[in-house]
Amino acid sequence: MDLQLEGKRALVTGSTAGIGFAVALGLAKEGAAVVVNGRSPQRVDSAVQQIQSLAPTGKASGVAANLATAAGVEELQRQVPEVDILVNNLGIFEPKPFEEITDTDWLLFFETNVLSGVRLTRHYLPAMKSRNWGRILFVSSESALNIPPEMIHYGMTKTAQLAISRGLAETTAGTGVTVNSILPGPTNSEGVATFIAKLAQERGIDGAAMEAEFFQTARPSSLLRRFITPEEVANLIIFVCSPASSATNGAALRVEGGVVRSIS
Repeated sequence: MDLQLEGKRALVTGSTAGIGFAVALGLAKEGAAVVVNGRSPQRVDSAVQQIQSLAPTGKASGVAANLATAAGVEELQRQVPEVDILVNNLGIFEPKPFEEITDTDWLLFFETNVLSGVRLTRHYLPAMKSRNWGRILFVSSESALNIPPEMIHYGMTKTAQLAISRGLAETTAGTGVTVNSILPGPTNSEGVATFIAKLAQERGIDGAAMEAEFFQTARPSSLLRRFITPEEVANLIIFVCSPASSATNGAALRVEGGVVRSIS
């Protein structure tokens, strides 16, 4: 299927690894000119080189900037003034008892997971509307619907992304611009892999046993019963970024392995 992404300009935040990297690589393979983002110049350069090697039909460049800050967002916008596709993928998570989540933690999570996307969208959306075409995606989580008690501050930010995405979609009515959110389930991203490996070491078991235990205890409603791969999430995101997905707007699209039992 031709996704008609040849020549489209795309920015994927938090894209040096995991879902973000898989999305950037997939868009480049479809012929898009992709901007990779991360905080470390070394990791950004490495990701760009990998994409250029694996996706010769596309173009890849990178901007190292901390998008949890207004200054970091401004720097990225200065270097990348316009895009056709914006994937707000940047996000952090951390299991922590509610009583131990400080004001500083709450603010950090909100600025990183929510305000980064708000600030970028505020900059790029007007030009998309003027050109009458654009795609904006917020990479949320099934935790937006199933708030995890072990990281309530994370769940809060993911729910906020759903509200922002739907509200922004209302402002695009009658245009060729769409705004959607994606709800991945437990995904084998870099951070999750590290977290699971640490738990496995603490319990004295191997990674496969730890994964099985995680789905038995923490996510028993999963129908997939395994971690989703970043590529499985990216496949949906790339389609929604394309002109082929023109009738999908204001949606919260799930790629969470059946963890969420509700059908709405």
